[in-house]
Formats: sequence, structure tokens, C-alpha cells
Amino acid sequence: MSYNIGMQALQLQCPERLAHTEYNDHTALVRAVTGMDPRTDSRAMRAFNDAWQLDFLWVTHDGPVEWEQRGRVTDMGHAEFMEGGIDRRDTVSCPFKDVEDVLRFDAVEEYGLPDMNDLVRFYEREYLSNQALYPNQVYTGGYYKTVVSGAIQAFGWDMFLSAAADRERFAKVLASFAELTLHHAKAWAKTSIQVYIQHDDMVWSQGAFMHPSFYRSAIFPHYKRMWDILHDAGKIVLFCSDADFTDFVDDIAAAGADGFIFEPMTDLDVVVAKYGQSKVIMGSKVDCRTLTFDTPHAIQHEIDETLKVAKDCPGFVFAIGNHIPSNIPLSNALFYFDYLSRHWWR
Repeated sequence: MSYNIGMQALQLQCPERLAHTEYNDHTALVRAVTGMDPRTDSRAMRAFNDAWQLDFLWVTHDGPVEWEQRGRVTDMGHAEFMEGGIDRRDTVSCPFKDVEDVLRFDAVEEYGLPDMNDLVRFYEREYLSNQALYPNQVYTGGYYKTVVSGAIQAFGWDMFLSAAADRERFAKVLASFAELTLHHAKAWAKTSIQVYIQHDDMVWSQGAFMHPSFYRSAIFPHYKRMWDILHDAGKIVLFCSDADFTDFVDDIAAAGADGFIFEPMTDLDVVVAKYGQSKVIMGSKVDCRTLTFDTPHAIQHEIDETLKVAKDCPGFVFAIGNHIPSNIPLSNALFYFDYLSRHWWR
């Protein structure tokens, strides 16, 4: 039933309840709900997904060989997010000597383009095997290191921002990342996926960190090229970015996105007012910081405020828009789902 609800929402068919997904990194929550440890028991996440009635799984895949095995990338380290801080990494290194080194960079030349037939076969195997493993959820294809995210991965923030000051030359650098992404989008288009996620963290919590005109000339046209190919193959295309892209929602829609996946920083009321009847909307007003630091009453308020606008949207998929990290108190996490699941019926 969950798979059907997920596809109904993605096809704007207004299922009987709001569709639901989460981006869960809370191993203690999985243990509490299922009695299984996801670090040691491969059945745990499937059991959790079913118990929490997830209808959709957020998945992207950038191919069989990581960039760091193919060329230069910057290591920016990693903050503590997972239980026990197992993801913390304090190493920081950048292989680029100066801005000129960045402005001469070509992502296709650096990382190469995998053989198309091999890539299609790889993606098809990945999709079919995982959709079979999670039959009750819509399992997606997609690409993570798109244009901005790809350049950040390669250069790190300092080099990225310094190079972006030279708009004309940096636009050519970003175009090379777009060509790399386009190659993978073409491969995904040849698979049997129904839904594709284009991930690109291209803004900050305050919004754009480059001039809006640069986004519109040097980034969004590349999205349209990718999405035209995927649409021609009959795929649903969802765009995902962290932080606040409220000012660019119309641009993303014009480029061809069938829906938006976003954090609470992007204005849900604005998105619903403009696209509530015509696009998939995946997110909510529920903030993981509320679950972490506030009370059940505050959590209930954010759920209620979301439900006021969500139930009229045929393609709404409810989610805590900025993950379920490991430091959320179990009582708050369990309250969240209990309350939501009792009130999500249309």
C-alpha cells in the first residue's frame, strides 16, 4: 500500500492520506522501533521504513567509481552527525594551489565519462535490486554532485567562492560539471526508474551566495537540458537542495522540475501557493531543531501548521525537511510519528 500511496502522490493523484518519507540517521530510533540494530542487521531499515509507513526513499547514485579515485577532490572534513560521532573527520586538504588552477579545471577531463552502456547496466542493477529489497517504497534514481555541489566537492568552499568572482571563466568550469552530470542523467534515463532526483545544494541558509543572475545564466539552463532528456524518457524529475531557494522556485519550475524537495528554510507557504496543485512538494514546517531542543507541544504545532496547507496538495510528501539526526531525543521522535500518523488522513 505504501508504494501505491507514494506513486499516487508523485503522479499528483491525491492519495487518501499524505504520503510520507524521512531522511533518517538515528540508529537508536531504528532500534527502538524495530528491535534491530541497523549497523549489524540488514533487515533493520526495511523494518523501520515499513513501521513508519514510508512511501518514498530518497536515493541518488553518482556511479560505480568515486571521484577521488578518478581525479582531484578537496577534503573539507566532516562534522559529527551520526551516533557516536563515527562520521566525524578532522582531515582537511585541497589539491588546488590557487584560483587560476580552479579556473582552468575541466570536470570531464579530470574525472572522465564512464562507458554509457556499462553505466546504464550498473544503474539498472542498482535500481532493480534495491526496489526489490524495499518493495513498499518508491525507490529513486538520481545524481548528487550536480553543478554547484560538484564544484564544492572538487574545490572546497574557499576556492569555489574565490573562483566564482570571475563569472565568465567560472561559468565554463561549472559547465564542465554539468556535462558530467548530463552523461549520468542520460544513463539514468535509459533505466526503468520512474522517479529521478536532481540534487544540487546551490544556496545557503540566507539564500543565494552568488548573484541571482549568475544562477539564471550559468546553472539553471543546464538543469533544463538534463530534465528534458529525463522527461522524454517518461521520468518524474524532483529537484532537491538544502537551505533557502525560495527566490529560485519559479526558475526551478521553469527548468522543468516536477517537484521540489527542501528544508524548512525554503518557504512552504510560498511553494504551496504557487505550485500546490501542479508539483510534488516534499518537506514540511517541521524542523529537526524543534525535535532536538523543544517540546512535544512545539512539534505538534509545526505538524499542524503543515497540515493546514498540505492536505489540499495532491502531491504532498510529508518529511522532516532537514533529516532525523542521532541527537533527537527518542521521546520526541516517537511523538512526532505518532501524532503525524494519527492526523495525516485527508
